[in-house]
Amino acid sequence: MLLNLHVKNLALIDECEVDFTEGLNILSGETGAGKSIIIGSINLALGAKASKDIIREDAQFALVELVFTLDTKKQADKIKELGIDLQEEGQVIITRKLMNGKSISKINGETVPNNLVKAVAEILIDIHGQHEHQSLLYNKNHLVILDEYAKSEISEVKQKVYDAYQEFDQIKKQLKESEIDEEQRKREIAFIEFEQNEIEEASLKLGEDEELEELHKKMSNAKKIVENLAGVYSKTGYEETSSAGESIGRALRELTAIVDYDKKLDDLCAQLRDIDSLLNDFNREVSDYLLEMEFSDEEFMEADNRLNLINHLKSKYGKTLKEIFDYEEKQQLRLNQLNEYEDYIIRLKNQLKNAEEKLQTQSHALSQIRQKFAKELSDKIKSNLVDLNFLNVDFEIKFHKLNHFSQNGYDEIEFMISTNPGEAIKPLGKVASGGELSRIMLAIKTVLSNKEETGSLIFDEIDVGISGRTAQMVSEKMTAIAKTQQVLCITHLPQIAAMADSHFVIEKNVVENKTITSIRKLNENEIVLELARILGGAKITDTVIQSAKEMKELATRTKNA
Repeated sequence: MLLNLHVKNLALIDECEVDFTEGLNILSGETGAGKSIIIGSINLALGAKASKDIIREDAQFALVELVFTLDTKKQADKIKELGIDLQEEGQVIITRKLMNGKSISKINGETVPNNLVKAVAEILIDIHGQHEHQSLLYNKNHLVILDEYAKSEISEVKQKVYDAYQEFDQIKKQLKESEIDEEQRKREIAFIEFEQNEIEEASLKLGEDEELEELHKKMSNAKKIVENLAGVYSKTGYEETSSAGESIGRALRELTAIVDYDKKLDDLCAQLRDIDSLLNDFNREVSDYLLEMEFSDEEFMEADNRLNLINHLKSKYGKTLKEIFDYEEKQQLRLNQLNEYEDYIIRLKNQLKNAEEKLQTQSHALSQIRQKFAKELSDKIKSNLVDLNFLNVDFEIKFHKLNHFSQNGYDEIEFMISTNPGEAIKPLGKVASGGELSRIMLAIKTVLSNKEETGSLIFDEIDVGISGRTAQMVSEKMTAIAKTQQVLCITHLPQIAAMADSHFVIEKNVVENKTITSIRKLNENEIVLELARILGGAKITDTVIQSAKEMKELATRTKNA
């Protein structure tokens, strides 16, 4: 259940906070007051895409926070399976902060990726958007609804179908790509053999490119290295009177001449001997390095040519020597296929046949489960439609077998409906009006929500295109749902609003020359006035107020019946 919504600096909202309750929570307000912003903020916290201008003008950031309490152990177990640690009170707190084109989402204080937020949202809440009922016009969504209803039994089989299809599709593509004529086969063999010979003739060794690059760098800068090292050798050696070695040698002789006069001089003399020894070793190593720097132009050209060859092969076959060897191995496999082309194609066709048989078996199993649940689903939808004033409705789920496979198997389904006595059953998209689609979607949401035990349901203007007795029946259906689940509903209809367990009004006001949207919970008197506004429009008379009181009293009696 959604306990609390806190929004700050979002669109027209400066800052607002609302505590929702169990049962039916109604949200109403004037057109343009910002009702869509309230629902939009919930969607935003749950991972919806944010527009660039969503942050309130002059604000540095926008924040949305949702506090949920878990209604069932099943919900808690699912949340834990996602790696989410629950609060001590069994709560889940989802926050999203937007700033400078970036956003940070957190669950119970821990930063999480957007896909995890969406996974948690699927467990906690189901949101029916304003135009979602239009999705019923497309058959592909009918299959999604059926699979959602049958999810507990169908998930494992669907995964097997998906895996089998991926295998089948991969082999099919491989076979198509491999079907070439004899001339193409010979050309490809010749080209691969040329590549193989070029790589083999190079006699490459792992790591040699790095060694050659180091050697080439050394050879290319040999003159500068020799000149500088010669200077170093001269300045640290013993041949010139001003060199470090000669100076330290003289200092050591002078110190040795006086060491017998004071024992404390022994340590100093020992240190200077160590320095002289280290410098002598250093000077000798410099001399040895200079001798190693002697190489011929031929040696330089050999290293340069070898490095150029390796770089040429890298430009054709891979960025590293390992990638070149991997490419060579891959091409060798392809060469074997081409040399045994007929046998290779036969093997592929056999593999494709086996994969198709496996896919057929899994798809059949999937279809059987769907057909079992389709009857159950259609009966429940029909029952709920009767509750929504479809008094003579007939509803079926029709199956069509595709002439090809997909990752969902071979089923295509279509919702079929008849809303009048004696009228033939027809495809839903060709029969139902906008108001009827809204009620049909409400019936479907009711069935799915009972199946999945979703904690909260949000209906954003589910009342589109309905009125009168139908509106009353929709309100009663929502009241029935709200007995077992929390419902949040934005509505323009007084029949639905009157059924509220908690009623909130969304208002837009100008404060210090700024337009601000706010939301607040109404008391009993305010509820009557809000119902009167919905009933009477611009002018609210005593008669309208009296009608609103009577409507609220009737709704209360209906709920308590």
